Amino acid sequence: MTRDAAWTAFDQAAAEAASARIVDQFAADPDRLGRMSVEAAGLYVDLSKQSWTRAAFDACLDLARASDMEGRRAALFAGEAVNLTEGRAVLHPALRAAPGAGFRALGQPVSAEVDAVRADMRAYAEAVRSGAEAGATGRRFEAIVHVGIGGSDLGPRVVWDALRPLDPAIDLRFVANIDPRDMAEALTGLDPETTLVVVVSKTFTTQETLANAEAAKTWLAAFLPSEGMTKHFIGVTAAPDRAAAFGCGRTFAFRDWVGGRYSLWSAVSLSCAIALGWDVFEQMLAGAAEMDDHFVKAPLERNAPILLALAQVFNVDGLNRPARTVAPYAHALRRLPSFLQQLEMESNGKRVHRDGSPVTRQTCPVVFGEPGTNGQHAFFQQIHQGPDVVPAEFVIVARTHEDAPESPLWSNALAQGQALMLGKTTEAARAEGLAQGLSEEEAARLAPHRTFTGNRPSTAIVMDRLTPHTLGALLAFYEHKTFVEGVIWDINSFDQWGVELGKVLAKAILKDVEAGGPSADLDPSTATLMTRLMG
Repeated sequence: MTRDAAWTAFDQAAAEAASARIVDQFAADPDRLGRMSVEAAGLYVDLSKQSWTRAAFDACLDLARASDMEGRRAALFAGEAVNLTEGRAVLHPALRAAPGAGFRALGQPVSAEVDAVRADMRAYAEAVRSGAEAGATGRRFEAIVHVGIGGSDLGPRVVWDALRPLDPAIDLRFVANIDPRDMAEALTGLDPETTLVVVVSKTFTTQETLANAEAAKTWLAAFLPSEGMTKHFIGVTAAPDRAAAFGCGRTFAFRDWVGGRYSLWSAVSLSCAIALGWDVFEQMLAGAAEMDDHFVKAPLERNAPILLALAQVFNVDGLNRPARTVAPYAHALRRLPSFLQQLEMESNGKRVHRDGSPVTRQTCPVVFGEPGTNGQHAFFQQIHQGPDVVPAEFVIVARTHEDAPESPLWSNALAQGQALMLGKTTEAARAEGLAQGLSEEEAARLAPHRTFTGNRPSTAIVMDRLTPHTLGALLAFYEHKTFVEGVIWDINSFDQWGVELGKVLAKAILKDVEAGGPSADLDPSTATLMTRLMG
């Protein structure tokens, strides 16, 4: 089947599915749950409450085949230049592969270098934790300030929040925002003599990161002897010379085939490897590698990342649903929605195909979310009764703290998925009002307000515990899901030109500020705003 024919069949199946009710599909297709749920690397993924019929499900699989899903996946893992606008391989799976793997980037072997950097990371992390690597005055490090932004921040931040002990031996704090308040909050209560600063920047030219690193350097310099300052500054970068010139006493490298939002598996997470311990970091890599193995080997119809991606494509392009919410029912995963916003929207928020021609369909939806049950008391009102259908994703952890299953927590997640699917009819709402003692007139008046249309899709992603292994699997699962969507939409998921224009213009505006006011070619609105803000 050609790609065009597959899209035509997809559209036809979606049009037929639009009038079907999800709950009715279980009776119409007795094997629906078995076909639309998958186990992989410690995760159980239930897609049976999605809006697709069996015919639509099959049409989505045909679309994946027609898009050369398997060939594009092979090219990714072979280290071909899948990031075609920058001529780069994209090899984050190499970063979590077992030692001795044979990954190549554009034909050049990379696994030996990955293994060497990983060994250096381990040695340094263990030296810091043992006190063998100490600060300028000989005192052991008790805190780390991780300075980065975007992929140099969100990945390590979600890892730390998910896995941090309640009372960590080494405190880890993050600074990303150029607002001085962010750095001030991070440094409050820390002792410069026992604080290590890890500066993460791929190019070591990122404006926000360098400004924050300078602020940290000034803070340290006020208390430490100059000859020992470099012990407190570590650089993680693909530009080690720039990091050394800045004052980093040691650098850990990663290559340009590691995209920022896919980089948490590299030295970018050095601060987490130190603060959590190397064994924890290694287990997370192993979980991701297990998901990689599933993604490469499982057939399309039993492949968890592929099926989740197809569900999103079906909602966005088949049923015109341009937003999706992710609700992790685990406090430790509270930053997962923010992580996914960057991973998915920076990867797939594109308006042209790989050949540069304009897209004719929707690409990445808006991604938003909050942890459950917090979100239930905020935007869930809209997803239950608003006029627009917003697909939901529930990430559910059976045991979030110690050993007891957190049934009050996960029962809410199950109830939300059930409520979205079933809804409540106006007649049921009226009968409920009567049962509560309302008059016929009052029950009828309130019934429309208590009606839920239902037939709203959701996915459940379930794990027994949030461990380093399952966290690694979960994050890799979403990485591959994002890649699959890019293949279906025929876009480049690995560049981010949309980030660059604002950076360039910000530098120009700063030059105007330094020159005393807006330049003549600045638009009236921006010029007026600049003048007002300059005071």
